[in-house]
Amino acid sequence: MKIAPFIKAIEKYNALNNNEIEHTLVHTGQHYDDRMSRAFFEQLEIPEADINLGVGSGSHAEQVGNTMIEFEKVLRDIKPDWVVVVGDVNAILACSVTAKKENIKCCHIEAGLRSGDMTMTEEINRLVTDRISDLLLTPDKMSSENLKKEGVSDNKIKFTGNIMIDTLEKNRAKAEKLDINEIISQNSLYGSASKNTYSSKEGFTVMTLHRPSNVDRKEVLEPIVRFIIDEVCKEMTLIWTIHPRTRKMLDSFGLLNEVFANNDLILLEPLGYLEMLKLNMHARVILTDSGGLQEECTVLGTPCLTLRWNTERPITLREHGGASVLVGNNIKMIRDEYRIAMNKLRKPVSPELWDGHTAERCLRAILDYRESSFLL
Repeated sequence: MKIAPFIKAIEKYNALNNNEIEHTLVHTGQHYDDRMSRAFFEQLEIPEADINLGVGSGSHAEQVGNTMIEFEKVLRDIKPDWVVVVGDVNAILACSVTAKKENIKCCHIEAGLRSGDMTMTEEINRLVTDRISDLLLTPDKMSSENLKKEGVSDNKIKFTGNIMIDTLEKNRAKAEKLDINEIISQNSLYGSASKNTYSSKEGFTVMTLHRPSNVDRKEVLEPIVRFIIDEVCKEMTLIWTIHPRTRKMLDSFGLLNEVFANNDLILLEPLGYLEMLKLNMHARVILTDSGGLQEECTVLGTPCLTLRWNTERPITLREHGGASVLVGNNIKMIRDEYRIAMNKLRKPVSPELWDGHTAERCLRAILDYRESSFLL
């Protein structure tokens, strides 16, 4: 979702500049689902990766270590001028460290996001990557300020906007053409989705849940399940896209059969980008612990209950003009804010530079850095 618009920006630039930029797309191969990975590449028209490191799953240390081992070989073979990393997954930590050890300049797209929660793997990845990268491209001014407070010099920071929104804006029309009941039918966990349709008259709620803090303990996950079954589903259909980790924990806690048996609860496989965007565009409310959905809800105006106690994307919170509110996994807070959200009208908000042109600014920032370094 973040690399697609950047590649398109390179292609657009090359078409006007005699293919000046040579680029190599490296896929670490640490996705959890081959089907989903292919779906994202196809839907977002990302070219096939030039190199797949085949890292696969494993512990955090295994993923980071194996990525560094394989990526070092790539760098020594290609000898690039820049390594560009996006987001906050383990790959950005591994690849940024490896790049700097090979004395290669590194650019981090989506830099400066901070949750303040050092128990989050993503926070460690962000902190280390931002500390060693040469160029830090931020999605909002709050992120730029975070970096300045950490002592990063101004010449390393460039506010370019949110590259995720480039993908959203490019795919709005395509997603709108999808039929929601077809999405349900084609992605149902039941095999047959004949009983699982929704009425456009009543609307629907969407939920995604995958973070260990929400799904790994029965005393946390079960009350959330009780709330959606006993309260949300009695008012309207709830569509739940279930992450493999969450499904495994529901099964181990003896909750999966009850969830499957509820006729007002539609269970889906993890969705492709377009399908999830369509649901977000029409949901009455979204309950999620995903960072990306907080951003999309803000731009689309979908009331969002963020099932976390902190967020690295505070610009998406209501107090900063966004659509999201932090409720953690406290059922009373979830219930109270759900009632408020159900009565809210959609209010789309586009923070500064969330305009669909971030990738172009990211590329220009790298080129300008390159040109200025030659002049020194």
